Amino acid sequence: MSRLIENKELQQNTVSIDDLMNENTKLQHELEIANAKIRWYEEQFKLNQAKKFGKSSDAIPPEQISFINEVEITARPELDEPQIEKIVYERKKQKRGINKESYEDLRVETITYALEEGEKDCPSCGGDMHEMSKEIRKELRVKPAEVYIVEHVRNVYTCRTCQSNGDSVPVITAPMPAPVIPGSIASASVLAYLMHQKYATAMPLYRQEQVWKEFGIALSRQNMANWIIRGSELWLEPLYDRMHHLLLKESFLHADESPMRVLTKDGKPTDSKAYMWLYMSSKYSRQMALYEYQPSRSGKHAKTFLSGFSGFLQTDDYSGYNSVEDVTRVGCVAHARRYYTDALKALPKDAPIESTYAHEALKYFKEMFILEDSWKELEPSKRHKLRQEQLRPVFEAYLSWLKKVQPKVVPKSSLGKAINYSMSNWDYLTNVLEHEMCELTNNRAERSIKPFVIGKKNFLFAKSPSGAKASAIIYSMVESARLNGLSPYYYLKHLLEQLPSLKLTEEDSLDHLLPWSASLPEECRLKKKS
Repeated sequence: MSRLIENKELQQNTVSIDDLMNENTKLQHELEIANAKIRWYEEQFKLNQAKKFGKSSDAIPPEQISFINEVEITARPELDEPQIEKIVYERKKQKRGINKESYEDLRVETITYALEEGEKDCPSCGGDMHEMSKEIRKELRVKPAEVYIVEHVRNVYTCRTCQSNGDSVPVITAPMPAPVIPGSIASASVLAYLMHQKYATAMPLYRQEQVWKEFGIALSRQNMANWIIRGSELWLEPLYDRMHHLLLKESFLHADESPMRVLTKDGKPTDSKAYMWLYMSSKYSRQMALYEYQPSRSGKHAKTFLSGFSGFLQTDDYSGYNSVEDVTRVGCVAHARRYYTDALKALPKDAPIESTYAHEALKYFKEMFILEDSWKELEPSKRHKLRQEQLRPVFEAYLSWLKKVQPKVVPKSSLGKAINYSMSNWDYLTNVLEHEMCELTNNRAERSIKPFVIGKKNFLFAKSPSGAKASAIIYSMVESARLNGLSPYYYLKHLLEQLPSLKLTEEDSLDHLLPWSASLPEECRLKKKS
């Protein structure tokens, strides 16, 4: 009987131990999951801090990769000790004062300071003193904007002889330039100035209103907004449409988009987030950048704008561009690299970064960009050939590394996301090898959309989509002018002076006003650096 009781107790104890072991295993698994979540949240927090307070550049200087291991990493015992040597070189002595080439075309006003007749007596002997030499000091002066009225008066002529003979009297009116806005006091120069201040220097209209008050002119921001919208609709939109027509004939384009907020007429934000889209040509083609306002980020907008375009389209990995027909998508290697730099920024300070996979991956990207930088002055066809010979093997080596490392990395970690990005976008990334006009990155479009990003906080002066459309057209003129080495202000002024009097009879009637036209006046062109 006692033995039977002992066996039952032993069985109960055995079951209890198994339960405890299972419970322990379960808790360990839950702990691993919790630790993984904590690490993920830590990565997100560190990455957010890096984006908020750190540098925006993707570059990770080697000397900043590991502060603790810097001595061990950089030490090279086999190197010889440095020797003290005397370096002798010649250089052109810089002149003091104003000597820059950009000042050569400025008007020079000379003020001469001389002694009066009674002051030329020698203090020693009383004789007449003669001029021995001149001392010249140059300075740069600025004259504040001058606001004045231009009164256009044109004469009307008739024939007295016909009048005295009782014949039909002809009346001839002298020709006069058409106004930029009929019935308005705004001139081409004023309208170009308002556009330049707002879209080239990001000065909102309420601040421009204050500046005009300092000139003694009462000009409301509502008047400015009306003029800008009206001028854009009347004269700049036809030129924008012509550039759009020519853009679709290109074989390679960049594209990007940036969110914005549109306000209704009562000043309240709309429910949906609007977007400003950017489409621009290759740096090896006619230079143009066209912005387009749309109320959403739907891919149908890119499909509609690029209808008729057939070629290579370089963007980020946004799937909305898949809606565009008859194009070959090209990815951005800079975006792929950025995921790895973000993974490095998310690591703890004492992490051995040199041994991480992210650091290994960045070596491949560094080699890609070094090669690409060495070919930037070559013709596209020569660069395309070198890409097949030297850049393709780097891509293939990087792909082999991805396949080897991917199974070893947690997919949801920052490093896992970096690897998955390259793997899922591999066809897009390697399409850079397929066409000579393709670029390694989409940075060209990102740089061109930055002026809008800077100014969009003050963007919607009209608080309506009509104002957003006008802004898209003017941004297109300003950025295209910059791409072609033009002064945005003088280019806008030239357009607004010429377009009101121009008759559009042919499809190419506007071509002499396009930003790459050789017939533009020298006033519109920025002085090139030698």
